[in-house]
Amino acid sequence: MSVATSPTRTVRSVGGRDSRPPRLSARRLAPYAFVLPAVLLFAAFKLYPIGWSFVLSLHKTVDGVDTFVGADNYKRLLDDPLFWTALKNTAVILVVQVPIMLALATGLAVAFNSAFLRARSVFRLGFFMPMVTGLVAYGVIFSVLLNEKYGLVNWLLSLVGIGEVPWLTDPLWAKLSLGLALTWHYTGYNAVILLARLQTIPKELYDAASVDGAGAWQSFRHVTLPGLRPAILLATVLSTIGTLQIFDEPYILTRGGPDNATLTIGVYLYQNAFTYFDFGYASAIAYVLAVLIGVLGLIQFRVLGDKS
Repeated sequence: MSVATSPTRTVRSVGGRDSRPPRLSARRLAPYAFVLPAVLLFAAFKLYPIGWSFVLSLHKTVDGVDTFVGADNYKRLLDDPLFWTALKNTAVILVVQVPIMLALATGLAVAFNSAFLRARSVFRLGFFMPMVTGLVAYGVIFSVLLNEKYGLVNWLLSLVGIGEVPWLTDPLWAKLSLGLALTWHYTGYNAVILLARLQTIPKELYDAASVDGAGAWQSFRHVTLPGLRPAILLATVLSTIGTLQIFDEPYILTRGGPDNATLTIGVYLYQNAFTYFDFGYASAIAYVLAVLIGVLGLIQFRVLGDKS
């Protein structure tokens, strides 16, 4: 009884390996097929506008015709007093309001993590809820509450004998009102970020500090703050980016007034683009803002980042 054998197929090889060109199987192409729509959308709605914005920043509309002017729009920024006013107002918010907000957020995070606080979940939700409120919605609410004639805040102040406060019509009070609105909206959000990091700090570190005779302040300074450093860095960078781009709140509350007291870079950019239709100059402002955000972000990473 014989067993029939089929002829074997020989494949030429070089160096013992199959020399046939590899074929792209459907399994290999599947990941790229899934990613492709997102890449196309990102390119169409992100990369293309960013690139075209840079092209616009090098042009100026003269008699209805886009004319290439090179770096003239960037040079114009140096002699524009309104740009420097907007930059100064934005810097004041960044230097004054953001540290106050982060300090309050740190205190809230410590309180939310305390074992002595009852119904902690309710308090956490309550302080985070302002972040869920839309920017336009809460801006309108604050504009109504702080109305000089009919606002609830001035009505409550009148009950204790305090006269009308020009919350939105006086330059100084308008800045305070804007800072108050920003603090109300973002403090709880940053507190939740810090709380998430705070809950990862080992309890053994506090026990060891207590054994060494450290009090509440020493434990906070030498255990809590170093443990919160990555979260503080994240919150600081996010707050810096958000503050430099701030637009909704000053636009809704004061339209950048009074007397440009709350004019921010975001509001000034909007005015040039959609009020004066000077898209080239607005694009130049946007690119200067992007560079400023990048530089400040690098500085913050150097100062607050891990130095180990």
